[in-house]
Amino acid sequence: MSRVLLVDDDDTLTELLAEYLAAEGLEVSRAPDGELGLKEILSNESQYDVVILDSMMPKMNGLDVLKAVRAQSKIPVIMLTAKGDDIDRIIGLEMGADDYVPKPCQPRELLARINAILRRAKQCSENSDNGNTITASGVVLYPSKRQAFVGENALELTSTEFNLLEVLMRHAGQVVSKETLSIEALDRKLAKFDRSIDVHISSIRHKLGDSALIQTIRGLGYLFVKS
Repeated sequence: MSRVLLVDDDDTLTELLAEYLAAEGLEVSRAPDGELGLKEILSNESQYDVVILDSMMPKMNGLDVLKAVRAQSKIPVIMLTAKGDDIDRIIGLEMGADDYVPKPCQPRELLARINAILRRAKQCSENSDNGNTITASGVVLYPSKRQAFVGENALELTSTEFNLLEVLMRHAGQVVSKETLSIEALDRKLAKFDRSIDVHISSIRHKLGDSALIQTIRGLGYLFVKS
């Protein structure tokens, strides 16, 4: 059974979400504020498959929690953000969130985002092959180990960033549409006005140290340069 940690100070919402997710076969634990949530994540990371993190909480807000988590962990994190608050969403993605769901939160949508992350993790585990590597333009990916290198330097990629880079590198030299990236890397259809892929790509470029490796093909998608 997959385990989810729900970090949110809204007791009514967390109770609703916990009941809904439990009915769908997930084991849910809750933390009522940012400080307790951070402590639980860092102390018991291996016990959880996904963290659901509210952006606005007492004691320690979600963005500060995310920053502290990303300094030590790659555990998948889905942010809950105020509806229409694009700034929090973009900042959260830039800081390493894997996805976001706007509040007021629809339990069904949240479940879909959680399942997308879980399915991707399961596929990577089932398709593991320690001898399998993907190499292009000096970048080397080890999909089974979820590791990426530029030369001898390891890249600190989030789960979603790794997924996106893997799809782009498997199609190196070819344009990959945002729709394809969303389906193959995020395991969901691209939503209208969804900028999450753009923000993730920007972060990947920064971590690669060479923004020219991933080119934006206006109106079509992205291309990982093959050389």
